[in-house]
Amino acid sequence: MKKEIKSPSPWTYISTLYFAQGVPNTIVTAVAPLLYKRLAISNEQITFWISFLRLPWVLKMFWAPFIDTNSTKRTWILTTQFAMFACLALAALSLQLPNFFPISLAIFAIAAFVSATCDIATDGFYMLALSNEQQAFFVGFRSLFFRFAVLFGSGFLLFLAGTLEKSLNNIQGAWTITLGFAAILFILLSIYHRLILPKPPSDIPNTSATNETVPFWTVIKSYFQKEKIGAILAFILLYRLGEAMFVTLAPLFLVDTIEAGGLGLSTDTVGIVNGTFGVISLIVGGILGGITITRYGLKKCLLPMALAMNLPNLFYVYMAYTKPPLALIYLLVSLEQFGYGLGFTGFTVYLLYICQGQYKTSHYAISTGFMALGLLLPGAISGAIQKQMGYPLFFIFGLLLTLPGIISIFFIPLEDNVK
Repeated sequence: MKKEIKSPSPWTYISTLYFAQGVPNTIVTAVAPLLYKRLAISNEQITFWISFLRLPWVLKMFWAPFIDTNSTKRTWILTTQFAMFACLALAALSLQLPNFFPISLAIFAIAAFVSATCDIATDGFYMLALSNEQQAFFVGFRSLFFRFAVLFGSGFLLFLAGTLEKSLNNIQGAWTITLGFAAILFILLSIYHRLILPKPPSDIPNTSATNETVPFWTVIKSYFQKEKIGAILAFILLYRLGEAMFVTLAPLFLVDTIEAGGLGLSTDTVGIVNGTFGVISLIVGGILGGITITRYGLKKCLLPMALAMNLPNLFYVYMAYTKPPLALIYLLVSLEQFGYGLGFTGFTVYLLYICQGQYKTSHYAISTGFMALGLLLPGAISGAIQKQMGYPLFFIFGLLLTLPGIISIFFIPLEDNVK
């Protein structure tokens, strides 16, 4: 009698899958802006081009059905993680070229496409490999390790780059080594996942999406037939509108000179600010958010979590006006990260809630695509707005833009018992 092979526990791969999902996103959207800032590229160019590097995460809804209907999610994960290793290695080498800016941008654009494809496969694998109960249980942890990836990039990688800048006295060389380190990490993650990821029986191409009775575009069309889809889309696009203004400019504000209105912190200090107290606060916020939703339900928690995510933006207004000491900057950034952990957990649970049923992989990709669109368009013009307003008024403007997302919560469909 054949012995049944036991499937690996989700504890062995959920953390690394979502860490691997978050690292490229963070490098492209959070680390690259500081890289270019240190290499004397203007805020306007940085915010414009980095915002458009988010485009693959917006458009991934259009090739999500292809991922859903061709090969397995496991195969897509392994392939894209190896491709990400190649992209990061090439990006590292490109910084040594005289015309590094357009070349590295092109490589980061390819990396963004690869990362968006990996996101589709990872989220689909999560929903296929785990039961509904496991999905609800692990949602806080997947969000946690995605945020670990964010802090790995915006914390550790920045600290490494800043330290190397000082020791090598060579900014381009420091960032080449930093991106090279990230490339090595990805080849190791790819090897680990090849060895550890299970092969769920349900992880097969969704052939029902390719037969004659269900046309390819029906996969996308079915998403827009959801109840109150207008309110859902408004919520997804507006929930992070305020953050869209802050997400690229806030780190640039930390490193910009005092004369330019910034705080004048060094690259490695920004890494420490984001990667010490910020890490602890984000972890606590993310886990507390998941526990709170499990206990009280999303309907009761979503509005308070949205407020917790957006109100700490006041701290940037305060810092822009007062230029506080470093110890206080640590505290304020930590509180902002705690609120973000709460608010983003609630947002993630709602996206999972609306994407149950047939074509869940594609529908989740569409949802996160609209989420990325909500960050792209405001982010593209944020640098130009900041240049006209200056940092203090710009942060006040960004704070006001959090109101539409909060208001949209009152119009979305949400059952009392969603957890």
